[in-house]
Amino acid sequence: MDHFEYRQNELFAEGVSLASIAAEVGTPCYVYSRATLERHFHAFDAPFNGLAHSICYAVKANGNIAVLQVLDQMGAGFDIVSGGELDRVIAAGGPPNRVVFSGVGKSIEEIRHALRRGVRALSVESEPELQRINEIAISLDLQASVAIRINPDVDPRTHPYIATGLRGDKFGVPFEDALALYQKASKMSGICLTGIACHIGSQLTEVEPFCDALQRVLDVVDELHKIGIHLTHLDLGGGLGIQYSTENPPAPQQYIQALIDVLKTRECNMHVTLEPGRAIVGNAGVLLTKVEYIKKGPDKNFAIVDAAMNDLIRPALYEAWHDVVEVNKTVDRDSQKCDVVGPVCESGDFLARDRMLAIEQDDLVAVRSAGAYGFVMSSNYNARPRAAEVMVDGDAFHVIRERESTTSLFSGEHLLR
Repeated sequence: MDHFEYRQNELFAEGVSLASIAAEVGTPCYVYSRATLERHFHAFDAPFNGLAHSICYAVKANGNIAVLQVLDQMGAGFDIVSGGELDRVIAAGGPPNRVVFSGVGKSIEEIRHALRRGVRALSVESEPELQRINEIAISLDLQASVAIRINPDVDPRTHPYIATGLRGDKFGVPFEDALALYQKASKMSGICLTGIACHIGSQLTEVEPFCDALQRVLDVVDELHKIGIHLTHLDLGGGLGIQYSTENPPAPQQYIQALIDVLKTRECNMHVTLEPGRAIVGNAGVLLTKVEYIKKGPDKNFAIVDAAMNDLIRPALYEAWHDVVEVNKTVDRDSQKCDVVGPVCESGDFLARDRMLAIEQDDLVAVRSAGAYGFVMSSNYNARPRAAEVMVDGDAFHVIRERESTTSLFSGEHLLR
């Protein structure tokens, strides 16, 4: 559930009309609802009902520091995949000891930065990475808290670009190699083995793959116990999907209860970490855009808007479906089928295809479910400044990122002498 609703045929975010935001801030812009962020975080936190756990929001989904600030104030931890994301968390006021650092390609500088800042754990995804972390920790006279990420070879039944837990994926340590790597790690003076991690993909709409992966991870935990390696933390990653169109993902409570049932059956009492990103922020945001032209073609019509693939790349990259709705519904206007496209010079520049919309030139439309992997994946292609970002909080809204200027795009460039 989100807080974007119509009032007398006008779309509001909480207590603020989107039209009023467009009038003051301009378009395109991303609009987020604070109440929705808080509701969705609580939906993951509450079902644990006192069991030891952490909800570490996946910063890659939306890294605006105001978004991170809201979640930090709710008690969230953070899952990061770069040194830059760690800096964002710190700038938002988030404590590093609530941060887990994932990702397959951590650089020397990123590992050193994370260890100096005191992150909760580094998720190790290969033997060379483990060796690098050990060497850096020793050089800093520290011990690195480490969880080894297992690749359980479980099909997440999602888009191949966002599947991460199959044998052929780049992520994690192969299931059959995990025991030997833990044994090596246990002998390294710069390593403190605290946990085991797993993440199988994004936008999952069934609980079974999560449970299958958990069973395989717990098999490794049992084998580690037999050889005297006792872990305290179980990081199960994120990946729970949201509804963009006809998907019917399980509610967080259903998903978490399924995991708890497995843990109880296997008599596992480890501290559990989840890393939701999309499921917290996806439906907490929309991309607000203005219709520049209605172009009638021989085979179809085009609604040319001022947002483009550089603002929201998911439709072009994944052929992802986003609902597109009128900001002001005009009851006496007929709908027409059209493609919603942007001004970027690519045929792949589309936000939606074959949609029935009652719109005209200069109208506003909202692309829904754009809070995750929207602005954070945007670019300056065609020398287009990136959009503004706005947070609505009750009856007020705040610009949480200024719109870029064209001169800022080349401010770091230099002419030849």
